Amino acid sequence: MKEKLLSRFSKYISYATTSDETSETYPSTQALLDFGDVMVEELKAIGMTEVAKDEYGYVTALLPANNGQEKPVIGFIAHFDTAPDMPGIAAPRIIENYDGKDIMLDAETNTALTLEDFPELADYKGQTLLTTDGKTLLGADDKAGVAEIVCAMEYLIQHPEIKHGPIKVGFTPDEEIGQGVKYFNTEKFGCDFGYTMDGGAIGELEYENFNAASACIKIQGRNIHPGYAKNKMVNSQLIAMELNAMLPEFERPQYTQDYEGFFLLIHMEGSVEQSQLNYIIRDHDRAKFEAKKQQLQQIVDFLNVKYNNRLTCEIKDQYYNMREMVEPVFYVVERAMKAMEEAGIKPVVQPIRGGTDGANLSFRGLPCPNIFAGGHNFHGKYEYVPLESMVKATEVVINIAKN
Repeated sequence: MKEKLLSRFSKYISYATTSDETSETYPSTQALLDFGDVMVEELKAIGMTEVAKDEYGYVTALLPANNGQEKPVIGFIAHFDTAPDMPGIAAPRIIENYDGKDIMLDAETNTALTLEDFPELADYKGQTLLTTDGKTLLGADDKAGVAEIVCAMEYLIQHPEIKHGPIKVGFTPDEEIGQGVKYFNTEKFGCDFGYTMDGGAIGELEYENFNAASACIKIQGRNIHPGYAKNKMVNSQLIAMELNAMLPEFERPQYTQDYEGFFLLIHMEGSVEQSQLNYIIRDHDRAKFEAKKQQLQQIVDFLNVKYNNRLTCEIKDQYYNMREMVEPVFYVVERAMKAMEEAGIKPVVQPIRGGTDGANLSFRGLPCPNIFAGGHNFHGKYEYVPLESMVKATEVVINIAKN
């Protein structure tokens, strides 16, 4: 299983599938559509049925029941795009029998995975780590999940003595830009419940996530020659700085944990004449989430009074906390916990400080908790995944199907 996972994961990450948040198409790049064709061939090759890719790049397939039962239908879902924060890697760096010490990723830039910064590395001494080259991200988010699902399906096909009901798999693009299941047809997918294989470290099991919104604030200034600017110039950049300073300082990601929400300035650009600020807003508590959005709008309204209506603010909800949709069918979570325990894993049930496709799917009639895929430090050059964690994630998928 380790060899198959390594082979598939290495193959998948060799394809550049960075999603593009500036694109107006769906999926956001041609490369994502093309990678869907790769996955179609993979699923056909291992013996899945009803393999298809639709116009939006969604790849789906069926493993028919071999236990004589047609219900329940279980779905396993992962996304194959990678984050636009950094380019992806062509091949993983493979560190066998990890010695438990700091790992130099790129000597030229002195980029290293250190125990001081990442103490959890010590948990993986003796294991095989897959890392970046110190210049790119790895792509374990979520091509590790894709590889695990494919390997689990192949294992079940090759071991017909393991009885199971019908199983659907779904692979999606554009999760990293919040559009992963925008056009996903849950009714056609036809599952009673599902799991996204998109979590982090081994043991993670999540059925709570942030409520999420984005905010785009544009500020119109007035540029005048500085020598003649008195009582005329309006510097949009200074208004932008003022706005950001009015948000609560300790509600930034670097000061928050667990169920605490935040405002994050993810992009800014500007000149005297015009500036733009882009934020994301997050909170697990729906009431606090709504209050955060209102707080930002009130700041904009205040500055519009002060500066004579020079600001516009567009706030868009992205997804909501899946907890309210999963709790009524909590047996879905309990089955995942049992599958982990059977694999010798202690479940670590915790809220997602982020979001998954499962959140949107849960609100569209497909309860969909999130299971670990094994990776750490997603979206950057410090990303890594222990191969043994991927093996355990694959085992969990098999156990859920078996049970």
